[in-house]
This record gives sequence, structure tokens and C-alpha cells, in this order.
Amino acid sequence: MRTTNPVFNQDIEAQVLDGEPMTVSGTINKTFVLLFCALIPACVAWYQALLGYTDKVNLIMWIGLIVGAICAFIVVFKQKTAPYLAPIYAFAEGAFLGGLSGFAEKMYPGIAIQAVGGTFLVLFVMLGLYKTKLIRATQKFRSVIFSATLAIAIIYFGVFIGHFFGIQVPFLFSPGPIGIGFSIVVIVIASLSLIIDFDRIEDASMSMVPKYYEWYLSFGLMLTLVWLYIEILRLIALLRSDN
Repeated sequence: MRTTNPVFNQDIEAQVLDGEPMTVSGTINKTFVLLFCALIPACVAWYQALLGYTDKVNLIMWIGLIVGAICAFIVVFKQKTAPYLAPIYAFAEGAFLGGLSGFAEKMYPGIAIQAVGGTFLVLFVMLGLYKTKLIRATQKFRSVIFSATLAIAIIYFGVFIGHFFGIQVPFLFSPGPIGIGFSIVVIVIASLSLIIDFDRIEDASMSMVPKYYEWYLSFGLMLTLVWLYIEILRLIALLRSDN
């Protein structure tokens, strides 16, 4: 079964264990560790942005983005590196998101806490829907979310490449109805991706995989949460700029 998250696309096979297998509770604990690793640099970068150190924060953001991308690439293909690189990824992404949030905060006071609150609200709502089985990660569900995420990725990549050729798509990212509607659709897809992430974690815990998978799968969950946070931050900015 294919998923929307590159981490959860990797095959998980039962292996001979040297110690204890991974558990759902262990994965949750590792996720909180990664969130804490992201929080510290995020607060520093956010504060520096509010102080007006634009050049310094831009540098921090670029370093965080590049380091985070390198770590993510390695972990996706070398799962055993997750215990070492997942915290570095979280730290780097925290620096990037902190700077991004700080700049947004200067334009729209209070937006950062709104985006953080919205992200955790979506996380717990999706977890509740998954645990009560109101939404199931069926094969059809996975296929639809995967196709939608792929389409979104193609759109973002196309817009990114278009910038180099002077091609702009302002209506898609403007505070108008189309831009806001597109942002809402992306948030819905990102939110539903959490259902697949939860299912994959639970499935892995029943497959008796090694303990390091707790780091690997918590890293995968972080990928989705980072995506979700950025999209919620963008939607709030669009809504507030439209007023």
C-alpha cells in the first residue's frame, strides 16, 4: 500500500530482533522529543525575526531548510540513521519554521500561536477520528490521498520552476476565493494524511520491527506536521490579509 509520506512508503518487514521491538507508546514519546528539539531553535529564530534581524534570520532559515532536507533524504533511504538524524532534522526545521513564523508574526500579530494551536487541534481531531474508526485507512482512501498529494506537489513544483522563467500564478496564492479555497483543500489533504501515518505506526508495532523504527516513524509523523503547520500558517495569513 502506498502512502502520501515518503517515510511511510518504505516497506516494513518483520526482522530478528536483538532487543525489544518498537511500540506505539515509544513512537509517541520520540515524537514529543522531536517536537521539543524543534521548539528551542524555533523560539530563538522567531525572537530574532521580531527584533528585525532580517539578514541573520534569512541565513538561519536557509541553513535550517538545507540541513533538514539533507537529513530527511538520508533518513528516508537509511532508516537506521533515524535515531541520530531525526533530532537534527527537527532542530533544523524548527529554525526554519521559527524564522518563517517570526516574519509572519510581524505582519499579522498572533498568527504564530494561531497556527500552532490549529496544527495541534487538527492532530488530536484526526487521532480521535482514527481511534474511533470513523475514518479508516483503506486502500481506496490511501490511493485518493496519495493522488491528491502528488497533484499538490506537482503544482508547487511547477510554480517553483515558473519563478525562474518569470511565470506567475498569483490567483492560486492570493487572498482571493481561489487562493483561500486551494489552501483549505491542501490543509484537508495534509490532515487526512495523518490518518495514514497513524495506521502505519500501529501496523509497524504489530510487525515486531526493531526499536529504531520508533525514531523513524516519529520522524515521518513530523514531516506531515511540518507540512500541516506551514499550510495552516499560510491560510491564516491569507484570511487576515483579505480583511
